[in-house]
Amino acid sequence: MKTLRDAAAVPWDGADALPRGDDSGARVDHLIVLGLVPANARVLDIGCGDGSLLALLRDRRGVDGRGIELSREGVNACLARGLPVIQGDADTDLENYPDDAFDVVVLSQTIQATRNPRIVLEHLLRIGRQVVISFPNFGHWRVRAELALRGRMPVTTLMPEAWYETQNIHHCTIRDFVGLCRTVGAQIETATALDVSGRPMRFAMPWWVWNLMGAQGVFLLRRGELVRS
Repeated sequence: MKTLRDAAAVPWDGADALPRGDDSGARVDHLIVLGLVPANARVLDIGCGDGSLLALLRDRRGVDGRGIELSREGVNACLARGLPVIQGDADTDLENYPDDAFDVVVLSQTIQATRNPRIVLEHLLRIGRQVVISFPNFGHWRVRAELALRGRMPVTTLMPEAWYETQNIHHCTIRDFVGLCRTVGAQIETATALDVSGRPMRFAMPWWVWNLMGAQGVFLLRRGELVRS
């Protein structure tokens, strides 16, 4: 299994997905996910929000995409885009999906808002042949500084709500997430950290640099032998 140090050395092959003229409004982390999803794949986007990522995958990769979104507002926004999205909860509804139902399962900026991240990740690895996950890094130096110097839970661009309003209930660091991958037997195919501006940290770095300087992580995973079937 690749460690985080190994993952940092795996080239990120999504350079063709970086912003171009018709992508000026797309989030860079969405474009990185775009670069990891093969054309015409069967994709399930969990916690798909307003459907912006799923629509990007449909328009640029021709994927056969489905979505799950908890909020009714998000579901309505997806339906307005012509996306097949249902209202559902990642913590309770994933067990209803059969093994290998999709080529790729995407969980973008959502795992930290689930009640049981380990169980959710195990379901993702069971449902999809590959899993793409992005999440905010609670180990970023600005977060550490806020806690150390002010003694308060941080409010950042990626975590903009106060502690009593946030949906994020399981803050984790990049190192924490790699540890979870090891626990469930997930194989890290490739990974990158994004800086505060959302740009990928392109060159190989030791894990502690990613953990300190990366504002978020994006991982491509594959099922390993320890994951329950």
